[in-house]
Amino acid sequence: MTDPRRSLPAAFAAGAGVGSLGGLIGLGGAEFRLPLLLGLFRFPPLEAVILNKATSLVVVAAALPFRAGTVPFAEIAAHWPMILNLLAGSLAGAWAGAGWATRLSSTTLYKVIAALLVLIAAALLIGHDAEGAGPALTGPAQIVAGVAAGFGIGVVASLMGVAGGELLIPTLILLFGADVKLAGSLSLAVSLPTMLMGFARYSRDESFATLARNGRFVLVMAAGSILGAFLGGQLLGVVPGSLLLPMLAAILVISAVKVWRHG
Repeated sequence: MTDPRRSLPAAFAAGAGVGSLGGLIGLGGAEFRLPLLLGLFRFPPLEAVILNKATSLVVVAAALPFRAGTVPFAEIAAHWPMILNLLAGSLAGAWAGAGWATRLSSTTLYKVIAALLVLIAAALLIGHDAEGAGPALTGPAQIVAGVAAGFGIGVVASLMGVAGGELLIPTLILLFGADVKLAGSLSLAVSLPTMLMGFARYSRDESFATLARNGRFVLVMAAGSILGAFLGGQLLGVVPGSLLLPMLAAILVISAVKVWRHG
């Protein structure tokens, strides 16, 4: 790795900082990592998305067993209809989103990413603290809405290289009536196959070779992200929730402005 901005210590430090932010709100932090890959480390947009997705995959895979003490695997499996409902849309959305990303010009992809960062900021403010109060829909209407929501989330996840938890968790709470702790684990169960589908589509593009060139960078950043997520979880009781979400949403909006201008 010749670019000093992409040194392994810098990757670990960035991963730890991003992981801490994600840990504070129960996410992998990919939405905060992507602007760093674009701005600080100067990766081209499509390569940044692919590297972000690889790092997110490692973090999400680690997070699911970490949460097993609070939400056992048996409880997750018991809600398989919710998982399958969302996967029916998210797998198709992930394939489509990755295909669109590989065809967009760098300038357009920068602007799409900036717009999606603003969307995620709004999702954090509006839906992340929602509490389950019963499903918004039932029967066939719920199934159709779940597939549609899953498709949209799969597209966003592939275009940005994120796990999609910031959108999946509110969907599980509001549409299916899941409580917030269960929703967090169910979102991981949906995210893993969705991200793998996106990878399968990205592997057909030459930019996917960036993983081979930057494999150590990804692993070191992922290690920092996992450590940061643990530290962020420990800080959760210290930082007031009333300040936390607006602060993080503001960071995303500022990042969106910078990414838009960079594009």
